[in-house]
Amino acid sequence: MEVSKSDHEPLQGIQHGQSYDSIPSSEISEIPNGGGKAWLQVLGAFLVYFNSWALADSYGAYQTFYQGGSLFSASASSISWIGSTQASVIQILGLITGPLYDAGYFQSLIYTGSFMILFGQMILSLCHTYYQIFLVQAVCQGIGAGLLAVPGITNLSAYFDTRIELATGIATAGGGVGAIIYPIMFQQIATQVGFGWCVRAIGLLMLVTLSLQVAVLRDRPRPMRPSKGMNVDWTALKEPAYVMFLLGGIIASISVNIPNYYIQIYAIRNHITTGGVGFYLLSILNAGSVCGRLGLNALAEKLGPFNVFAFSITLCGVLCFALMNVESLSGLIVILILYGFVAGALISLPPPCFVKLSPDRGVVGTRMGMGYAASVVGTLVGPPMAGAIQDRMGFNAMWVFSGAVSIAAGVVLLLSRGFHGGWAVWAKV
Repeated sequence: MEVSKSDHEPLQGIQHGQSYDSIPSSEISEIPNGGGKAWLQVLGAFLVYFNSWALADSYGAYQTFYQGGSLFSASASSISWIGSTQASVIQILGLITGPLYDAGYFQSLIYTGSFMILFGQMILSLCHTYYQIFLVQAVCQGIGAGLLAVPGITNLSAYFDTRIELATGIATAGGGVGAIIYPIMFQQIATQVGFGWCVRAIGLLMLVTLSLQVAVLRDRPRPMRPSKGMNVDWTALKEPAYVMFLLGGIIASISVNIPNYYIQIYAIRNHITTGGVGFYLLSILNAGSVCGRLGLNALAEKLGPFNVFAFSITLCGVLCFALMNVESLSGLIVILILYGFVAGALISLPPPCFVKLSPDRGVVGTRMGMGYAASVVGTLVGPPMAGAIQDRMGFNAMWVFSGAVSIAAGVVLLLSRGFHGGWAVWAKV
């Protein structure tokens, strides 16, 4: 007698005490692609990004504040290690959280990550030295955000199929919205009541949004491959499209976030704007990113996520060159809005690409986690390298470095697009 696949493959998203037989087969095999519960998961994923990647995208505000020397003295390159380490921890934990999500530990990851972010925020308000801030902001909050990021966005693949680009675009826009709000809050409150109470006030907003996130996020029954105790899908590394996509993501991670770290201090030191206006430049860039994450993902539904992603990263490089020798505030703002728009692709378009690079839903979390973990190399070294270049050779050399690396990343992503969907110029891939 032939044994069906469902007889030996466990399911995920099953409530405690619920038997496999009590779950309708349609609920397992069919993706709803919409509906009230599905869009609640988009809201939950939006809040996940609001409280995870928004922290990393907002670090430029902390970079400028820390370089002011009111808490401690350190070089720009040393200070940037805090932000780059935080973002790197978020990414590398995907190697663990992806398989854990595939194994059915979704709710545990959400609860633990939410607690660590909030706990870290409260402890950060008590910190006064470089190493204290590094351990809390980079390590503790980085781990918390890392526990949330991959499961929060991967969960959408259980609820959406043909509309996955739109769903992930809306969800990842949460990171951009948070990266608008957090820097403005930091600037406005820190100047009035100091660093400690400013951080606590931001923590109150986190408490509200994290609580709502925990309330709405729910896993859904889906097929799962038997666990072999491995965090890596080695078969993926035999696929040229997947390998080139990982390489392109690593290269892009080196350069795309450099303006987030240095644009404020660049504008202030070059007298393009005063400190008061300069502190809002990061929020302006992130406002463009929100529009990009929505607009580019909507465009990806028509043209294909690989096409839009490769083009967007290449355009990031072109706009970095445009930052050289910019003299007017209006010109800088236009460049930042455009840059934020296309740079949003680095956050919003990899998830749907990883879904398409996965043979079935049972390995989406693992393959996505592998991709984010690989990108940690670029995220960790990119901003400190840029800071070292800026310290020794000036801002223009830093923009040249960022622009050249982003264009190289775009070329590699085009190769991934070709391996995955063919080399026809106008193909939707």
